[in-house]
Amino acid sequence: MFRRKQEGRDIVHRWEGNPLIRLEDLGFRCADLRSAGVTFFDGKPILLITVQHLSGHQSIHLARSDDKGQFHVEKDALIGANGNSRSKNTHESEGVMDARITSMDGKYYIMYMACGDHGFRIGMATTTDFVKLEYHGLISEPDTKGGALFSEKINGRYARLERPGSGKSIWISYSDDLVYWGGNEVVLSPRSGFWDAARVGTGAPPIRLQNFWLLVYYGVKKTSAGPLFRLGVAMLDSKDPTKLIGRANIPILSPREDYERIGDQNNIVYCTGAFIQNENELQIVYNAAGSCICLGSTTIHEIIDTCVYSKEDF
Repeated sequence: MFRRKQEGRDIVHRWEGNPLIRLEDLGFRCADLRSAGVTFFDGKPILLITVQHLSGHQSIHLARSDDKGQFHVEKDALIGANGNSRSKNTHESEGVMDARITSMDGKYYIMYMACGDHGFRIGMATTTDFVKLEYHGLISEPDTKGGALFSEKINGRYARLERPGSGKSIWISYSDDLVYWGGNEVVLSPRSGFWDAARVGTGAPPIRLQNFWLLVYYGVKKTSAGPLFRLGVAMLDSKDPTKLIGRANIPILSPREDYERIGDQNNIVYCTGAFIQNENELQIVYNAAGSCICLGSTTIHEIIDTCVYSKEDF
């Protein structure tokens, strides 16, 4: 789909056409672009982009690609209210954001964050065509962020990643019906002295590979100039995701370019979508400085080589 640039200062190589989508590319005015979930539909990539309107309200918009690989963002929201309007639901009074898409059993499952008068909660909708959506309501406890559904059941149950409360770690929870969740366990925590020392959070939904789940996550380090957001990777056991097979000691992508360092939120690279292309190439759709959507790529071989892991387990 995209040509990969071989050189780079990070393990993830930036697409030479970055930014992929800028504020100037939209057909309407808004404050910024927050994040982009990604999947394929009818053989073409589509994005679910968080748009913050000039009113401050946030909604999730569909972006389709044309034959030239350029994305066109729809003005009307797919999830959430448009423009200056406010949702009547107090749990979504400030809008919705951070859509993560999982394809499973012939459906697309969209988990997103609802922002309202009583904090953050995870919401979910499903679709088969990205035109009509079935809403399943709010499916988490209060102040839970980063909902990302696994693409396969684990031990017969649905599984998702999340970051509950004011915690600093990524947890896993399980469900029999996608509505009621429990069995919570810690999956990944910050590491003192490392680049992700302050907190970690869910990035893209876990990607199932032959022997493990690949997790692209974000890590935060506190600096004198404010928080620094970077991307990292971890390898989770395919049958028990709480069992960590490998984890990179260095970030795979750091904010270096001007469009990653300067924006509505400085010094941030953050993602809610990634996919495998040509069997060995990992494509990451990421947000840069809260103001544009970008693309980066690397190979699975590079990821595995970067991770410190137990060869006995892998």
